[in-house]
Amino acid sequence: MSVYLDHAATTPLRSEVLDAMLPYLTEHWGNPSSIYASARRARQGLDEARERIAATLGAKPREIVFTSGGSESVNLAIKGVAWASSARGRHVITSSVEHRAGLHTCQVLERSGFEVTYLPVDRYGRIDPADVASAITERTTLVSVIYANNEVGTIQRIAEIGAICRDHKVLLHTDAIQAAGHLPLQVDPLQVDLMSLAAHKVYGPKGIGALFVRQGTAMLPQIQGGSQERQRRAGTENVAGAVGFAVALELAQAGAGHEAQLRDRLIAGLGALPGVELTGDPEHRLSNSASFVIAGIEGGDLVAALDLEGIEASTGSACTSGSSEPSHVLLAMGIDPQTAHGSLRLSLGRGTSREEVDRVTEVIGRLSQRLRPAMAAAHA
Repeated sequence: MSVYLDHAATTPLRSEVLDAMLPYLTEHWGNPSSIYASARRARQGLDEARERIAATLGAKPREIVFTSGGSESVNLAIKGVAWASSARGRHVITSSVEHRAGLHTCQVLERSGFEVTYLPVDRYGRIDPADVASAITERTTLVSVIYANNEVGTIQRIAEIGAICRDHKVLLHTDAIQAAGHLPLQVDPLQVDLMSLAAHKVYGPKGIGALFVRQGTAMLPQIQGGSQERQRRAGTENVAGAVGFAVALELAQAGAGHEAQLRDRLIAGLGALPGVELTGDPEHRLSNSASFVIAGIEGGDLVAALDLEGIEASTGSACTSGSSEPSHVLLAMGIDPQTAHGSLRLSLGRGTSREEVDRVTEVIGRLSQRLRPAMAAAHA
């Protein structure tokens, strides 16, 4: 029986979520922008989903924009706000350990004449909020910082950064895609103006995301062609996806943090193996996240060997799993490129058992002993 430890990449659909979605796939399939009866029923489902997500975030329903997923949500937040505010200033601040959806979006802005400051992190992957304050200028319009890192699980001090941004009258966006289901998402205590989310990280369907946009925030739509989502994102809404997302997010937030004990068991077990080093903050990390670098081993080789043993894991972000380059997150944390090639990300889920954690620890220990001599011979 296989062991799935890549919940940071995606999660299986919960049965409760599927049950909520099915009527909107089979019966209430109308276009929510039309005015006849079947369309009105679809619109009702969409409105109720928006209300439920807003309630989970402590936001207003009108502040929720449905998107096609997390990457679009991040793109809309960063580019939408940057361009809408460009007359006031063309300076954006972000971190060096963002998901590539954020980093690549900022690079697009740079090619369009914006200035982007990439803040450094410490060896655990954390930003010093004082660096945010120092980087803000009179031309700064947006700060975008990931809430919890998708590769090493490190949690940023978003509320502190939010207070700094408020003092300087600068908008704050946070990519909370990995944080959902593990950390508080109430937008007012976090002092954020925009928050990106994705359903498939919380046992919801793929292809649906959301962006919280605080009322009064100017934002330029990135998809044109219709007046949907209060003219912030054109396109016929994914009603079934939105309904499923709302249910999944509620359930995930209600059970937040339950994997922490198993995570600690996994970290202790692997940490006792020779050449294995924990990456990310040992204390301020996601409750389901355990990430390592293993000396003398190529992470991709280990993941392939684990797959043959029926264990599914990754070397880092699923969006870059085909890349031979070392993780930009690990490099930003000061880990040298050769060591960074030995990265392994293990992310637990609702169904992960103690027996599975112990099996994974045993198998990784055995495979490490086998793979190290082979790699040493290849580099001799």
